[in-house]
Amino acid sequence: MQSDIKIVIADDHSLIRQGLRQVLESGTEFEILEAENGKKALELIQDEKPEIAVLDIEMPEMTGFDVAKAVQEGSLPVNLIFLTMFKDESIFNKAMDMGVKGYVLKENTVTEIIKCIQSVLDGNYYLSPAISDFLVRRNLKPVEDLSNLDDLYQLTATERKVLKYVGAMKTSQEIADTLYVSIKTIQNHRNNICNKLGLKGAHALLKFAVDHKDKL
Repeated sequence: MQSDIKIVIADDHSLIRQGLRQVLESGTEFEILEAENGKKALELIQDEKPEIAVLDIEMPEMTGFDVAKAVQEGSLPVNLIFLTMFKDESIFNKAMDMGVKGYVLKENTVTEIIKCIQSVLDGNYYLSPAISDFLVRRNLKPVEDLSNLDDLYQLTATERKVLKYVGAMKTSQEIADTLYVSIKTIQNHRNNICNKLGLKGAHALLKFAVDHKDKL
């Protein structure tokens, strides 16, 4: 029986990959693909189109950030999770800016990694509780021009509709299915909305949409 959900696990330590694979494959819904470096991870993402890619940050050939940048530039429909030893706020913020959906410390249990994967599959973000303060401080930072709604007139009717769905916490895939378009089309709409409203950072669009959903 073929698995429904493909997950790439990329880490240059084989014991970590094998350990995660053993636990994740104990269920029947996951098909695990392993990569020993960032370049192989990106190839698997491009060829196999997995729903999730769990990436170490420090890897040979391409780092986790290199892979994230390539995914972002290519509008590849994959959710990224960083599994890392770096408990560093600047690295965390950089990951969030690049659209990473999960950030889990290697010091945590496999159970938490599974929880992260399930949360991301459900369309949510997840980070280790030990670094929750990073997100709090990040959200306290002012986002440019969020109080100024004058630029909303620049949005097309479809872009307003996409923004409204974002405010309803819909994932890009869910919005694409609702509007009968490709996920790449939705990503393009999201990018256009951010450009028109001057929004920067992975969470800026979501925060704007949620804060102003009654005006959309």
